[in-house]
Amino acid sequence: MKKLVAYLTTAFPDKNFTIDAVLALKEAGVDKLELGIPFSDPVADGEVIEKANLIALQNGFKISDLFDVSKEIGEKIDTYWMGYFNSFYHKGYDFMVNKAKENNIKGFIIPDLPYEETKDYTNKHPLISFVAPTDSFDRIQTILKDSKEFIYMVAYAGITGMGKKEDLSEVIENIRKVSSTPLYIGFGVNEKTAKEKSKNVDGVIVGSAFIKVLLENDTYSNKIDKMVKIAKNIKEAINS
Repeated sequence: MKKLVAYLTTAFPDKNFTIDAVLALKEAGVDKLELGIPFSDPVADGEVIEKANLIALQNGFKISDLFDVSKEIGEKIDTYWMGYFNSFYHKGYDFMVNKAKENNIKGFIIPDLPYEETKDYTNKHPLISFVAPTDSFDRIQTILKDSKEFIYMVAYAGITGMGKKEDLSEVIENIRKVSSTPLYIGFGVNEKTAKEKSKNVDGVIVGSAFIKVLLENDTYSNKIDKMVKIAKNIKEAINS
């Protein structure tokens, strides 16, 4: 059974909604959660997730909101904090590790932390490894020698939500040669693309498709219903 990983921006539109949405998505078939830490310059993310980040910050997001949400969901679904390194550095990396362990957080996803700079952090808490279509076989061997939890396969060079297409067969083959860690693909995955993108990988990561719903002018309950429908459709598509 291929896995579905959902991304949500913490406390967008508020932390109670985030908790309710996560639990509803779990019931709809979501296997793992990327809990995004709002940041003013999310360089790996496209317009949709960037907007959600900025609104959350404008609404007064505090790092304590991340901990409050995590406390409620950490034991119910495998959760990973997704954020930019400044957020971890600002609060103190060891502090964030301790908080993660308190709240059953499985690992960190930090897209702007290069592999060469991870050596001081990998033994403190699992860091998710990223592989891009441009990575050589030698580079993949280096990046994945300590891979934990899952590998984040970036579907294309660029930012989230763009929906570009690239031939990933060679890079996926190279990953399989050097690692048995589950391989999930992200960037541009939605109801229309999920089945195709899930070929030869173990799961998909979906963010912008959910966040677009949260940006709509609609009731909280309708938004959750729409997200649940998306999750069910994607889970069915990748396993059919």
